[in-house]
Amino acid sequence: MSSDEDADFREFVRAQSTALRGLAYLTCGDWQLAEDAVCTALAKLYRRWKKIANPYGYVRTMVVRAAIDEVRRPWWRREDPGGDAMPEPPAVDGTGSVVDRVVIAAALRRLPAGPRAVLVLRYLEGLTVRETAETLGMPEGTVTSHATRGLAALRPLLSTEAPRVVAITTRGKRIATPTESIGVLRESRA
Repeated sequence: MSSDEDADFREFVRAQSTALRGLAYLTCGDWQLAEDAVCTALAKLYRRWKKIANPYGYVRTMVVRAAIDEVRRPWWRREDPGGDAMPEPPAVDGTGSVVDRVVIAAALRRLPAGPRAVLVLRYLEGLTVRETAETLGMPEGTVTSHATRGLAALRPLLSTEAPRVVAITTRGKRIATPTESIGVLRESRA
């Protein structure tokens, strides 16, 4: 790879790594597994950097697939994080956005990998059914089915009291607030 292409790749990683890590976390529910998924995807992207026309779309697909693979990996094949000490409890943050993200992430973690990946791509990344199907390599009908079942499973997990109005953004554009998302969930139930 030439030095210009290498510099382009480094700039891409610098600009997109936070968004990709967040996408992987929402897909698998674990920050360490998310880091592994992003690193795996970026390593694959680096080898094919010259050939890829849409690097964000390619790496987004690879991150979601790698995150799902990490979740499905049997527990005995996962690395031991080391140490027997209990982790420090997280400090309570008074901002509403942190609470909203924790509530939504916890609810997403309770879903199976397929519906969770569909919901993250459809409603948090803002992809269409077709784009989601292409990213996950599944038929559009399966995406619709996973989305319907995932939303039905999320309804009882989310309440209107817990989330506050905080915008969820992806790639710099406003998608929805958790309260709006809950409203959509309740309206789709009727």
